[in-house]
Amino acid sequence: MPPESESPAGAPFVLEARGVTKRFGAVTAVDALSLGILAGQVTAILGPSGSGKSTLLRCLNFLETPDAGEVRFEGTPIRARDRELDRLRARVGMVFQQFNLFPHLRVWENVALAPRVVRGVPRAAARGRALELLARVGLADKAEAHPSHLSGGQQQRAAIARALAMDPAALLFDEPTSALDPELTGEVLAVMRSLATEGRTMVVVTHEVGFARAVAHEVVFMDAGRVVERGAPAQVIDAPTQERTRRFFAASGRG
Repeated sequence: MPPESESPAGAPFVLEARGVTKRFGAVTAVDALSLGILAGQVTAILGPSGSGKSTLLRCLNFLETPDAGEVRFEGTPIRARDRELDRLRARVGMVFQQFNLFPHLRVWENVALAPRVVRGVPRAAARGRALELLARVGLADKAEAHPSHLSGGQQQRAAIARALAMDPAALLFDEPTSALDPELTGEVLAVMRSLATEGRTMVVVTHEVGFARAVAHEVVFMDAGRVVERGAPAQVIDAPTQERTRRFFAASGRG
């Protein structure tokens, strides 16, 4: 499949990878990959373990610096140690596999921390916004608790509230349910589905095929650091054109 470098009807990409390559020693994790993320859409990235999905996500917000190619945010190329990088990180939220909440802070303090430190939001205003967001993800009653008193699903929902606190232009999810059992996975996916209905721009690396089919506007299937196939869920998941894609979804049972 040729690289995607132009958006349909001239619509601007919120995030874009242009020929991005990332190597770790002799291993090429992402191989000259191009991908554009449209505003208001949910893009689900699927593929086998080791296919480069998480590395691509980390390149999009420069947690990993690409070895070649270019990342653009709202049309502007991003460079390491550049003021545009600070803008990218302030405007692109990240939800990790592990929750990465500060254990010594209460839940609302975790959510309020970035607005206070990065944007100088006063404590009272930041707390008020944090409480709103915790209610949004079903954790109003856990605001004063410490992370250790929350289940894994509750911690991940708190992490989503933390990402929302900066009013991001895009949300990146890196296998957000991989550390959770099925019951807790459901409560996190329910929050993500709700965010999708709000028109949030989301890029979700996931093994949850059913979620991708139900929520994503576009599914991207990766293998060996490259995009093998991309398109609407009904096409990529249920009627793939590439043999590698067909083998993957046949083995997964298609969610």
